[in-house]
Amino acid sequence: MAKASPMSKTEAASQAPAKAPLQIQPFSEIVKLQEQGKLDEAAVGYRRILLLKPDDAPSWLNLGTLLRAQNKFDAALACTHRAVQLQPNNPSALTNYGNALLAVDKNDEALVAHEKAVKLAPDSFLIRSNYAIALRESGHSERAIEHFDVAVKMKPDDHQIKWERAMTYLDMSDFKHGWESFEVRWKLGTLKDRGHAVPMWKGEDLTGKTIVLHEEQGFGDTIIAARYIPLIKARGGRVILQCSKALHRLFANVGADRLMEFEEVGEKVDYHVPMMSLPGIFKTDFTNIPAPAKLTPAALLPGPAHLLKNGGNRLKVGIVWSGSVTFARNNKRAVSVDRFLPFANIPGVQLYSLQKGPCEPQLAQAGGQGIVLEMGPLVNDFADTAAVINELDLVIMTDSSVAHLTASLGKPVWNLLCYRPYWLYSSRFPKKDACAWYPSMRYFQQEVPGDWDTVFKEAHAALTQLAQEKAARA
Repeated sequence: MAKASPMSKTEAASQAPAKAPLQIQPFSEIVKLQEQGKLDEAAVGYRRILLLKPDDAPSWLNLGTLLRAQNKFDAALACTHRAVQLQPNNPSALTNYGNALLAVDKNDEALVAHEKAVKLAPDSFLIRSNYAIALRESGHSERAIEHFDVAVKMKPDDHQIKWERAMTYLDMSDFKHGWESFEVRWKLGTLKDRGHAVPMWKGEDLTGKTIVLHEEQGFGDTIIAARYIPLIKARGGRVILQCSKALHRLFANVGADRLMEFEEVGEKVDYHVPMMSLPGIFKTDFTNIPAPAKLTPAALLPGPAHLLKNGGNRLKVGIVWSGSVTFARNNKRAVSVDRFLPFANIPGVQLYSLQKGPCEPQLAQAGGQGIVLEMGPLVNDFADTAAVINELDLVIMTDSSVAHLTASLGKPVWNLLCYRPYWLYSSRFPKKDACAWYPSMRYFQQEVPGDWDTVFKEAHAALTQLAQEKAARA
């Protein structure tokens, strides 16, 4: 039988099945996906458009906005930059480019983009709002207030912009306007309504009355506000504190008559008050900040006790590198654990990890186990953590609830802060590196947005000096 001659490449190609044409969704449908929160599906749609039309500015712009919502900040910047290159006078492209620049700590460039956008569209509420936020994030709070005021006049019923303005007042230590404006948080829809049918307490006499205080935000805010309980008790009456079970043992002696969880059956009360409304009710300013709450550490557990003993006579230093990953600005305040590991090379220093939650495994991933002794898996609640902190010489950390816990215990804590930190740390009195709310807290703060290198360099030098002083005393 004669062999068939080999098929030529041209013949093979002609017989191969044709590729299906790329399926492109209408742009409006992709936008709907994005609005519905189906970001991965929307990203696929925009990328398909861009494969066929690489100069489609709206797709670059929307893809960049989508990626920023997914915390993919460098990719978001590249996309929005492409949109601006294609449409340099498009105010929407400019304001989103400014937001992307701000996310990667290029604040000066961000302000240029936002300012140009406002000049091109001075009557746009969104563009004006973005500019105001960028000014605040860049340390220009007074100018930011001017633009927030303009935005509020544009949309008097927009609660989000009023909330942003409230945060700016507190950043400026303008407590009078800050506390008043802070109450708008209940109109944002992000806080859980505890359903108390009784009136909210405004500071009235409580003789013969019962009031329930309830936590509303993170653990740190609850620890901050617990300092007001003795002031409430001084008004007479019975105080019930409604908070997470993780705080109950720690709060055993804060002054409340009863601690309860939200799921428990409550007793009859006359008033309720959200805990973070208390600074405003008591008209708090730098002249009358109450002392931190009296917290109650648990008995030290055997596991942590053993690891503390392993530290010998070295300077015992706790570390925390991340707060709650669900916090919107955690990417600004948190760092990789790798940044803390050089502290372990300082002679006479032993590091202990106090990190809890999703970021705990990062220590093992960085190869830091053994170098840093882990307390997180050995403690169950804040009272256990407080027992460990009481045995440490110092805690060095990026901001989270442990900073409030440590400082409330009166233990030294070095708080490593981003350029624009939580408002409580923006309040500068009486010294730049000291906290008016916590006498035992010291700040190491970025002077340039995103510059953690300098912050850790300064903290390393200070820790080296502290370890040398301890060795000299020994």
